Amino acid sequence: MFETAELGRELSKKEYQSRIDAARVELLNLQHAMLEKGAPAVLILIGGVEGAGKGEVLNHLFEWMDARYLHTRAFGPPSEDEAARPRYWRYWMALPQRGHIGVFLGSWYTDPIVSRVLGTTTDAELDLSLGRAVDFEEALAADGTVIIKLWLHVSKRDQARRFRELEKDPATSFRVTKRDWAFAKHYDDFRHVCERALRKTSTGVAPWTVIESADARYRDVTVAEHLVERLKAALARPARSATPAPPVRTDDPTTLLDSLDLSRKVSEEEYDEKLPALQARLAKLCRRLPKKGRSLTVVFEGWDAAGKGGAIRRIIWALDARQYRVIPIAAPTDEERAHHYLWRFWRHLPGRGQVTLYDRSWYGRVLVERVEGFAAERDWRQAYKEINDFEEQLVQDRVTLVKLWLHVSAEEQMKRFDERKHLAHKQHKLTEEDFRNRDKRFSYEQAAHEMFERTSTEYAPWDLIAADDKKSARLSVLQAVIAGLERDV
Repeated sequence: MFETAELGRELSKKEYQSRIDAARVELLNLQHAMLEKGAPAVLILIGGVEGAGKGEVLNHLFEWMDARYLHTRAFGPPSEDEAARPRYWRYWMALPQRGHIGVFLGSWYTDPIVSRVLGTTTDAELDLSLGRAVDFEEALAADGTVIIKLWLHVSKRDQARRFRELEKDPATSFRVTKRDWAFAKHYDDFRHVCERALRKTSTGVAPWTVIESADARYRDVTVAEHLVERLKAALARPARSATPAPPVRTDDPTTLLDSLDLSRKVSEEEYDEKLPALQARLAKLCRRLPKKGRSLTVVFEGWDAAGKGGAIRRIIWALDARQYRVIPIAAPTDEERAHHYLWRFWRHLPGRGQVTLYDRSWYGRVLVERVEGFAAERDWRQAYKEINDFEEQLVQDRVTLVKLWLHVSAEEQMKRFDERKHLAHKQHKLTEEDFRNRDKRFSYEQAAHEMFERTSTEYAPWDLIAADDKKSARLSVLQAVIAGLERDV
């Protein structure tokens, strides 16, 4: 791949000035056009060999474009807060919103490449990391994000020459560190690993562009003109088509939910005996989380009035208030709509030793958004893979994940709706949307059945809870969370 870079290219000062002036005007106009149009976010990754001028290119972008809508992140070793969460958390948090441009200096490629060059990981581990990177980029691209990946390349000789020139000038000597020279000794190893990484991750939706960078003028003009080309293409993309009516399974009305025994009940005495014992066990397990370097995420899904709120209260009663957060999920805010749908869930992931309880979750993509027609079929079908990838990352990064569906019969649900009408302290829970959802219960059941089939994995299985009896359901929820924790802590 590096052989495709135009080695030895140089530009005269006159040609450089003419081309860069034209590119700057176009970049600024394109940037404002994307903002006005509400175009997808643009993500620019700047990678490459040390000494190729990555920082200089970044600085030029702020000269050429409107800095108000240009956001940059330089990724080094993770901070304490970042290290306490799944590895991709910090990248999700840095993503630009729609219409804006994000520039990353260093990225999810940096650590896997450096680790492989230094011999702390194997080729197989490198390939796993690269596969995760491809999955991440494909998820962003499917949501519309324009991904521009630039790799700035210089030869081994030019790298050494560049370092020496920088060191000679007191104004730039600080840019060359002992680490740079140490890495320069591994130039051939870096080239081999980087070649492997770029070939495996240059995809149709996120290709790499290798730019020869020995001559700064040629490098800068090539970067600017490439960005102009990509932004023009992004603006020319047709708007996403209208959402079609959601398909409904009709071949077999029987679902996994039909297998639940909704007649199961527990007596008041049994409930009063088991509840505190289970809460005590849960409290003890959650106190182990910090020592084990783990966190807990519990997902609550199910019918309206199925008792999710009551079950959540029985969990948090056992926890230290400083340890947990309950995240109620409703319609996305303007800020959340400006990002990939998973962004608002990534932002609330717990740090080490912490607990997050989601009252509704990312499964809205394949439930509410599917049934109500808020997501096109291609989007909710794509979401199955994205969700499985997301959950696999959580589990691999030491998150105990428990997914619960609370199921009530249509008759019990209507009974609870009627109760809410007549209880002042519960009337706020009942909305017109609850009744609209009830009218589409068959479609929701079919969507839920497919969701269980496609997302109940070995690493993140679903627990289906019979919830016609609230006391029985609360005990079952506590038992499921405890079982998840006992597997891990």
